[in-house]
Amino acid sequence: MRKRIVLILSLIWCISSFSFAQKTESLYGDDEVNESKEIKQQISKYNLKSRLTVGGYGEVAFTREFFSDNVYRYSKPGQYKHDPSHGKFDIPHAVIYLNYDFGRGWTMGTEIEFEHGGTGTAYEKEFEESGEWEQEVEKGGEVELEQFWLQKSFSRLLNIKVGHIVVPVGGLNNSHEPLNFFTVYRPEGEYTILPSTWHQTGISLWGRSKKWRYEVQFLPGLNAMYFTRDKWIHKGAGTALEFEVANKYAGMIRIDNYSIPGLRMGISGYYGHSIDNALTRDANGTASKLKGAVAIGTFDFTYKGYNWIIRGNADYGHLGDAVSVYNLPGRQTKTSPYSSDHVGKNALAYGIEAGYDIFSQIHSLREKEQKMYIFGRYEYYDSYVPNRNSQPEYPYTDKNRIAVGLNYFPLPQIVVKGEYSYRFLKSRYNNEPSVSLGIAYQGFFF
Repeated sequence: MRKRIVLILSLIWCISSFSFAQKTESLYGDDEVNESKEIKQQISKYNLKSRLTVGGYGEVAFTREFFSDNVYRYSKPGQYKHDPSHGKFDIPHAVIYLNYDFGRGWTMGTEIEFEHGGTGTAYEKEFEESGEWEQEVEKGGEVELEQFWLQKSFSRLLNIKVGHIVVPVGGLNNSHEPLNFFTVYRPEGEYTILPSTWHQTGISLWGRSKKWRYEVQFLPGLNAMYFTRDKWIHKGAGTALEFEVANKYAGMIRIDNYSIPGLRMGISGYYGHSIDNALTRDANGTASKLKGAVAIGTFDFTYKGYNWIIRGNADYGHLGDAVSVYNLPGRQTKTSPYSSDHVGKNALAYGIEAGYDIFSQIHSLREKEQKMYIFGRYEYYDSYVPNRNSQPEYPYTDKNRIAVGLNYFPLPQIVVKGEYSYRFLKSRYNNEPSVSLGIAYQGFFF
């Protein structure tokens, strides 16, 4: 009887391990996940495959910011230089994902994400107003279907995915789960200028061959009406409608290389038109004669070896017709949901982080698979590089940031994070230090 129980438990472990190692690649193209020797041996021994995979990840964070949070702190920096600090608790992301293998190469994947605890409204009876019922917003945040796709796999080299998919432009969008970066919150530079996590409905063609992985996507274009000064195209992939407008189209390509042991290097590119990609179109309108071409090029890498983890990224983007975006019909209307900001013709971000596992030098902790990374990160980003001949300058968008801290892994799927960060702005503005603590998990449950 005991032998049967042991065998059953071994089979269950084999199935879950296989799901973790293999399904993650098909679900997310996550290049940070590697199979251990033990998992490979179990797969070879039992040759089993789980049809259903259930998993997720989540983050809880606390931050104390030692600078003003007033909306005028950049336009009147001297007035808010001595404002008190402020703090916040947050649940940046809580995600549930499901994957199912129908057989014969057909799989399905979904990811439901709750940002900042979700959102909600409620009805209340106001006794101070003659007992009238009022509807109030009770909770900020978002609930999104971040992924929903069907995939047909013909071989390791050729897979076709159709549906709502992640757009892996840049290092963060390629590996956005909390165990794939050291900071408490997602790396600030890429998160500021690009949609994150960037997801749209489209078609993906991807595969792997020896030391290479490729992915090509066909997507609806972004919507220039949502572009802003402080976040460039960050909000451009969103929509308040029940569908994604696709008057204009875009393409994405990504290539990763694994030739050097422990090192993954990736490049990605994006090109698409964004103006006149809104709900209504006017053949005689200004927007019909503009393109708003968005072009992005990125490089990112991850190195793991000798108890080190080092990650880096460099991203550059260009927006055609940037000056005209400001005057698009609807952006300057007071009741419009769109931003009325100027939008930069260029945006850029680059950064590097490195962490060393100090527990690797302690035998008892190494045997328990516990890790403690002491890390540092530097990044530079600017979400608004204007056309100097026709756009005003806003130097506060030009930022340098450093962060130092610890990542403690009591288990491979759980991390406790702590960091001190300092954001450097131009001399006329006030610098922005902060302290953050967080805890996160990432794993597959079934």
